[in-house]
Amino acid sequence: MSKSGSIYKNEMGRKIITNHYDKYLSLFPYEIHKEYVDTSYGRTNVLITGPIDGKPLIILQGGNCINPMTLSWFTPLMDTYRIYAPDTIGHPGYSDERRISATDESFAIWISDIMEHFHIKQSAFVGPSYGAGIILRVASYMPEKIKCAVLVSPAGISLGSKFEMVKKVLIPLMLFRMNTAEKHLKRITDRMSANTMKNRDRTIIGDIFKHIKLEQEMPKLTEKSELTSYNAPTFIISGKSDLFFPEHKLKVKSEDIINNLIAFTSMEMGHYPSEENLVEINEKIKRFLHDHY
Repeated sequence: MSKSGSIYKNEMGRKIITNHYDKYLSLFPYEIHKEYVDTSYGRTNVLITGPIDGKPLIILQGGNCINPMTLSWFTPLMDTYRIYAPDTIGHPGYSDERRISATDESFAIWISDIMEHFHIKQSAFVGPSYGAGIILRVASYMPEKIKCAVLVSPAGISLGSKFEMVKKVLIPLMLFRMNTAEKHLKRITDRMSANTMKNRDRTIIGDIFKHIKLEQEMPKLTEKSELTSYNAPTFIISGKSDLFFPEHKLKVKSEDIINNLIAFTSMEMGHYPSEENLVEINEKIKRFLHDHY
């Protein structure tokens, strides 16, 4: 199941977003190159970095943002692992704009196509938010592809209060789209990040709100019956102030549905981690990958 048509409201918006993408990519301390992969759902741009002989690590971006933004969160992993980070198809970036369903096997097939292109039979995965939801689609339909997985503030397990999301995000978003007042954007991003978002990222998110037809469909809430064959070691990192995926609901549901949940860590952060959070997150991920990969 897929939807065609441009995700950008106009050509100017496309240029603004891809300019943000290119500038963000230029800030990385490591050389990153792009490679296009033809998949069952369209052409996919993959960012690649890390030692050629390193174990593969697939990092999947957050939703409705640019890949380099969330990839930058995991920069400390780039000196050890061979990183493959695809621009999610149908999201801002350089992949095709065709949107595919996050409720069925589509994303599992898309990931499988990418892995086949790079001759990867099995890999470790890291995914924040929507990217974690994609990992859970792979776990549901092709669990043998996953050696181990780290899910950061994951979509696809449980949801926060719709009332709170409407009040704290959707209403300010509507007001921002009406007059692009900075105070409305700051209100949204402060809620997302517990008041820690960098100005550069806030600007990019504001431009995404202005110029992108946002993806409305969240990854399917994974059921226990879908993961009966998924036994890979899994680590979940959650935010105590995450408006979208509150840690208390996430913990109860994940412990019920994931067979080999090695650890569940709650941190003092929102949905979007601070620089200080990221130091701790990467240390925890390094230890997990060392032990289970």
